[in-house]
Amino acid sequence: MALSKVDAIAVGGFDGMHVGHQHLFEELGENGAIVVIETGYANLTPGCERERYSHYPIVYYSLEEIRHLEGAEFVDMLGKKFPRLRKIVVGYDFHFGKNRRYSHADLGQLFGGEVVVVEQVCIGGDSVHSHKIRAKIQIGDIEGANRFLGHNYRINGTVVRGQGIGKTDLVPTINLECPGYLLPYEGVYAALTRIDDEEHFHPSVVFVGHRVSTDGSYALESHILGENIPECRRASVSFVKFLRKNRKFESLDALKKAIHDDILAARSELLHLSL
Repeated sequence: MALSKVDAIAVGGFDGMHVGHQHLFEELGENGAIVVIETGYANLTPGCERERYSHYPIVYYSLEEIRHLEGAEFVDMLGKKFPRLRKIVVGYDFHFGKNRRYSHADLGQLFGGEVVVVEQVCIGGDSVHSHKIRAKIQIGDIEGANRFLGHNYRINGTVVRGQGIGKTDLVPTINLECPGYLLPYEGVYAALTRIDDEEHFHPSVVFVGHRVSTDGSYALESHILGENIPECRRASVSFVKFLRKNRKFESLDALKKAIHDDILAARSELLHLSL
């Protein structure tokens, strides 16, 4: 959709595109768009990854480039970008302009159209915020993070060479580098892995952390359950459930036995999913 047709926008950082954010997007109507203010700290949905979670067009502004603007200048900037703008949707804690001195109350005075303020969204009595999702991911509460997100936490990466013992001594894995993303707590996860541009996800068991039983290096590696792993250049991992903490094994045989148990646990967790 051409920006000249946009008559409603939601403005915010929108890292994660979580349940709370989706409540803002529900106010946009047919000709809406999303305005992302990039702070440089987004690591749940860095860059254009937000576009996976909304059908609305997204326009990006760098905070560094607009942080000097006074309130009226900020509103004027939006009006020039969206000449038919009639509605601005923001969260209850939205601030903007130089030194963040302007709130949604000021927006209502500066903007000639409608301002919709969406109140905080709670799940289980706890308000949904990106920083809380990050905290859950960092302690391994991936299910809690996914509830707040409204979707599985997903990271994308480039396939790299591993340590070389998977196929010969353990199980074959896809090894990923995922710059820009918050990586989960070290351990083993039931997950879904998408390869290159395939439309479907494969049930997987994923390890995140230092290979304390072998070379000590940090890795994110996915083993696809019951399938041969094809050659690929990129992959996406969608985390479903935390299975166990990272720990050291005294031999490759002991590690291989643990991986076998992890595979059984992951298969059990993923059995009910429609892939």
